[in-house]
Amino acid sequence: MPGKEELKEKIVQIISLLESVHPDAKLILKWSNPLELLVAAMLAAQFNDDIVNRVTENLFKKYRTAANYAYANLEEFENDIKSVRFHRAKAKNIKEACRILLKKYNGEVPKTMEELLSLPGVGRKTANVVLSNAFGIIEGIIVETHVSRVSKRLGLTDKTDPDEIEKDLMELVPREKWLRFANLLIFHGRKICKARNPKCSECILNNLCPSASPAGGTGS
Repeated sequence: MPGKEELKEKIVQIISLLESVHPDAKLILKWSNPLELLVAAMLAAQFNDDIVNRVTENLFKKYRTAANYAYANLEEFENDIKSVRFHRAKAKNIKEACRILLKKYNGEVPKTMEELLSLPGVGRKTANVVLSNAFGIIEGIIVETHVSRVSKRLGLTDKTDPDEIEKDLMELVPREKWLRFANLLIFHGRKICKARNPKCSECILNNLCPSASPAGGTGS
C-alpha cells in the first residue's frame, strides 16, 4: 500500500470528486428521534436500508417508546419485522436493548460510544450512526458494507474486519470529514461502485482507483 501521507492526499481528492457527483449524500434511514434511529440502525445491520425504511414506516406508528418495544410480545414483534434479515435475533436484541434503556437511562438513548456498545446487537457501526446523526457526536467512521467495499477497492485499507477498516480510515480522513466521508462512500457504493458489476467506466474516481477496469468491471 502507498504511504500514509500519500493516502491522506488521495482522500482529499476522493472527497472533492465525490462531493461533485453526490452532493445529496446523507443517511438513507428514516427516523424522527434517537430511539427510532437506534431501532432502524439495528434492523439495517447486514441488510438493505430501503427495505428497513418500508418496515419502519408502520413499525414506528405502532412502537413509539422504549417501553413499547421492551414489553412487546416477542412473536408479534418478530412478525412485524419479518421481512428483515435475521429478524428473530434482531427482535430479541431490540427488546432487550430497550429494556436496558428503561432500567438505566430513563427510556432515553445514551449519548456515548461505551454506553451504546453495551446494548445487545449494537456494534460500532450502529453506534456511530446514532451518535453522529442523532446527537452530532463524531466518535468514529461508519463502516458498513459499501464503505468497506469501496475503501478496499480504492486501496485505502487492506483489512477485512470493519473495526480494523475503521481504524485505518480514522488515521487517514480528517476528523471533521469522518461523517461526510462515510456518507459519500455509501452513496458511491450504492450508485456506482456496486458489489457486482461496478460501473468503473462511469466512475469519477477511475483514475485514482487501483481496482478500476476501463471495461466497467473490477477484479477485486
